[in-house]
Amino acid sequence: MEIQKEQIDDLQIRLSITLEKDDYYPQYEASLKQYRKQVNMPGFRPGNVPMGLIRKQYGPAILSEELHKVLNNKLYEHIIKEKLNILGNPLPSESDDVEGDFKNPDKFTFQYDLGLAPEIDLEKATKKPPVHYKVKIDKKLVDQHIDDLRRRNGDVEDVEVSEENDLLIGTFTELDKVGIVKEEGITNDSNIALEFLEDKKLKKKLIGLKKDDEVTIDPKKLSKDHDEVAAKLGVTHEEVHGLKNEFSFKVTDIKRINKLDLGEDLYKKVLGEETDINDEEAFRTKVTAHLEEHFTTDTRNVYKRKLSDHILEQLDAPLPDDFLMRWLASSNEQELDREKLEAEYPDYAKYLRWQLVQSKVMREKEIQISEEEVHQQAKAMLASQYSQYGIPMNDELLDQFAANMLSDHKEKQRVHDMIAENKVLDGIIEDLKFKEKEVSFDDFKKWAGDE
Repeated sequence: MEIQKEQIDDLQIRLSITLEKDDYYPQYEASLKQYRKQVNMPGFRPGNVPMGLIRKQYGPAILSEELHKVLNNKLYEHIIKEKLNILGNPLPSESDDVEGDFKNPDKFTFQYDLGLAPEIDLEKATKKPPVHYKVKIDKKLVDQHIDDLRRRNGDVEDVEVSEENDLLIGTFTELDKVGIVKEEGITNDSNIALEFLEDKKLKKKLIGLKKDDEVTIDPKKLSKDHDEVAAKLGVTHEEVHGLKNEFSFKVTDIKRINKLDLGEDLYKKVLGEETDINDEEAFRTKVTAHLEEHFTTDTRNVYKRKLSDHILEQLDAPLPDDFLMRWLASSNEQELDREKLEAEYPDYAKYLRWQLVQSKVMREKEIQISEEEVHQQAKAMLASQYSQYGIPMNDELLDQFAANMLSDHKEKQRVHDMIAENKVLDGIIEDLKFKEKEVSFDDFKKWAGDE
């Protein structure tokens, strides 16, 4: 066997692989004999079909299969030996010329194209990292949080007509351009908290409504936070960016929250029955400590997202685009037309660059992820989901639900990827020299949501 390399460009090579008869013929003969034992042909007993007839009728197909097996093994042996960092899988050259005679097999030459991964220069991409903003825990923020705690622990009553601090419960329905319900459009049951609505015109429009009233709204005016809008409409963050239509909102219920007064009842509901906190000053101190802990985690998570975006913007990592588009087209189960492929390719290229960054950091930092870490992460995710609905879960039940969740390969991979991304970003951050700046909660929200 002989392999010759041709450099097409910096990120693509072509391998010409020449197989001598001895490289494949023993396997070919063995496959012919095995096939002879299995084939049923009229006029012959099983296993007694003449070999010449087997070779004539089935030989080329069996030969092609055996050549493919040998080629695949030799290709990857060469890739490993030469330490080639490839993207995707090798593809037969577009000319698809094969030198050799399948009817009289002897020497064969095949050509394969390979796409190579670029070098990832993280040091350059992180030379000027973004500023790390920290939330200033001031009196205003503490007051707002305590007010929220009073509201969450207060009484809820049904009312007939909405006022400025009420909660509207109802159904969002997507409309078409002329204001008619869009066929196969978005429909989702959710709510609108008027107290937190910043758009004054929309808020005024929603005051004075009664049950079964219906109004038309622009969903993007519900919040500047696209994640919040996505949750209300039951769509993804990315889908919110593409929304152009208005929605109708039909009121099904109107709730009014009567806030719980400051006092021991509130302190026990928030901190637990065993708390020894019995005055406002001590309660404020506890709330302040909780907010500091919460925002330490929250600001770091936002910074990780900002940092990954910054790295991808600054990263000088060209890809073998033509090769990758060919590979995507060949590996997709459904045929992709060129227009659709070109439209989807930028998102794939962005994802692939980040995968290259992750691989580099995990290799250099020797990052590993254990099965136990994946299990614990799944438990934490499930506990968070159930807590949103006020459903307490003991550790034994969470273990069972986590095991069931991870039995789905896609879910397990998703959890694994989340852990990997967090560990990678933690690894990058520990080597960074970045500036920190303390800002108000409102300014932090603007920075966190400026997408």
